[in-house]
Amino acid sequence: MQKSSLVSLIIQHLETARGSSSGRSAHTVIGGHAHTLRQTLIALRAGQALDEHENPGEATVHVLHGRVRLATHDTSCDGAAGDLLTVPDARHTLEALEDAAVLLTVAKLA
Repeated sequence: MQKSSLVSLIIQHLETARGSSSGRSAHTVIGGHAHTLRQTLIALRAGQALDEHENPGEATVHVLHGRVRLATHDTSCDGAAGDLLTVPDARHTLEALEDAAVLLTVAKLA
């Protein structure tokens, strides 16, 4: 059994993101590349984004702090703390509309 404090991780990684030249910080909470399930906390400073990329499998973004925009070429969806966004099966970006922390959950397809 494993226990992680998401509140502590949010505080730590938002601080790191705010001080980083990239404006972001991430930490794998559960799993990893060798596992089917992976959960990663991602903190982004306002105005920063994850560049367009493919969906690596079935995925959701749980907004833990702040506001974000998940967008494809054709559409976008804004999320605020408490929202759960389904990641589209298309190339997409994730932009922080304000300082934000999300929990990305991915179940890699075989």
